[in-house]
Amino acid sequence: MSSSLPERSLDLWRRARSRAFTRFLTGSFGALGPRTDIEPPFRLYGARWMSIGAGVHVGPGSWFQVIGGDGEPAAPVIRIGAGSSFVGWCTLSAVRGITIGDRAMFARGVYVADHDHAYRAAGVAIRDQGHTGVAPVVIGDGAWLGQNCVVTAGSKIGRGAVVGANSVVKGVVPDFSLAVGAPARVVRSWAPHDVPSRP
Repeated sequence: MSSSLPERSLDLWRRARSRAFTRFLTGSFGALGPRTDIEPPFRLYGARWMSIGAGVHVGPGSWFQVIGGDGEPAAPVIRIGAGSSFVGWCTLSAVRGITIGDRAMFARGVYVADHDHAYRAAGVAIRDQGHTGVAPVVIGDGAWLGQNCVVTAGSKIGRGAVVGANSVVKGVVPDFSLAVGAPARVVRSWAPHDVPSRP
């Protein structure tokens, strides 16, 4: 089924706007690969500590932030591999590190953070208590995170792994496994015999 002229025109306009917006942001990032496409609206903080690979797509309504910790980081805090895709309304929030491999897919509304908010000081607003439980997050090549899932501090999602919609990851999802639930639990694995394991 072919699309109508208004649909095609709208798609062309959206692509042109996205290209122009991405060019506007290019100098802000520590590194931004070619053919990467960021759609507005987009919320961004600490872009100089982000490295985004080639051919990445970031859909509208997303928010990427690096939160200041003790001094300025010496290396990128958020790293996104080539060909990864964020449908939209995704959040990456990092103090120490979020690393995403090549060609990972993020459905709408995915939230990834390498920290929690401190909350135990009675009488002090939570927003004024800083962060706790800071630990890097790693998401492997070719992983797929379903709609509205949450990935918490210190979690590791393996290559080719799938996280089901509305799941909460707290820990490790092995390579080539499906995890669902809150907290997410592995319910299926399909590790191929010809793919070498990584340390």
